[in-house]
Amino acid sequence: MGKNLNMKNILITGGAGFIGSNLALALLEKNYNVTVLDILSEQIHGHNPELNSCLFNSIKNKINFIKGTVTSRTDLLKAIKNQDIIVHLAAETGTGQSMYCIEKYSEVNIHGTAIMLDILANTQHSIKKVVVASSRSIYGEGKYMHPQFGIVHPKHRLEKDMFAGQFEVFLEDNVLLKVMPTDEDSKIHPSSVYGITKQNQEQMIMTVCPNIGIHSVAFRYQNVYGPGQSLSNPYTGILSIFSTQILNNNNIQIFEDGKESRDFVYIDDVVDATILGIQLDEANNQIFNVGSGEPIDVLTVAKTLINAYDIKVDINITGNFRIGDIRHNYADLTKIKKMLNFVPKTKFEIGIYKFTDWVKTQKIQKDTLNESLEEMKIKGLYK
Repeated sequence: MGKNLNMKNILITGGAGFIGSNLALALLEKNYNVTVLDILSEQIHGHNPELNSCLFNSIKNKINFIKGTVTSRTDLLKAIKNQDIIVHLAAETGTGQSMYCIEKYSEVNIHGTAIMLDILANTQHSIKKVVVASSRSIYGEGKYMHPQFGIVHPKHRLEKDMFAGQFEVFLEDNVLLKVMPTDEDSKIHPSSVYGITKQNQEQMIMTVCPNIGIHSVAFRYQNVYGPGQSLSNPYTGILSIFSTQILNNNNIQIFEDGKESRDFVYIDDVVDATILGIQLDEANNQIFNVGSGEPIDVLTVAKTLINAYDIKVDINITGNFRIGDIRHNYADLTKIKKMLNFVPKTKFEIGIYKFTDWVKTQKIQKDTLNESLEEMKIKGLYK
């Protein structure tokens, strides 16, 4: 495979976050020069993040750090100067919160990306490649097999069905569908504002960059987890949310019926895939899924965590649901295996214990899930 090793200066927007800080450390080991642009959001990094954020402190004084935001042209111009590659991770994340923080998500995810591309299109710079963190959320509901019609991509679920306890997805004929791995050619129909903004990010970068002489790569990450992820953010990451509930000896609250599933991909595998996108010419102007390729249902996640912490709490399957959530989606990895020779190394059964072993070394966070759900309930987004 063709590696381009001449591009050594890398800017990571959002590089103090979970994925970004791990990527930065891996790139430093490969002798890249890393610059990070990050606003150090309190929701992700906690109070007084420059002192207390374990993510930021893992890269502090090892990389060139610029405290700033992608919504500032001045900050971006400063960060882009003398760089060869941009890994664009900066984004507001979380499905539920995106449904009412609409301006904020659009401002950071869409407008921030637009400013970056405007700079690349209209100023002198040395950028040769942009790698963007896209998301499985752009697929909305995943890919399914209908016994008569073959491959189908169902519409978003209806409130009336979910109020009746019918959480699976159906076509109008109500025939049971079999969930299939979602490939890169599957229908793009996001069910949340977050998903819409990630679709917009991906499409802008994959459209603009090749037309101005810059290679582009998009990675549609599934549910990324592992040591270092935020334990205090009640809006993202069910592993963190459930862990905080368990460690506070609170019962686990599970939405719907607990049979909804996700593709959990370990942080080291995400970093490996991203570095392949940085280094390999085969990745240029391509879109790839990054996941484990295996669906795990939420009830299994909860039971596994309870066993790992050895703390007995009850599991409450509430039947409640959030507007914007999907039922099933897991990645078809055929393309990334074939083109980049990427195979995820860490099975969920191993990665989950690496995660919980790390959590046990951390300060127990306050369980703020109920406050976040009450906020969504008031806005009509939690039923």
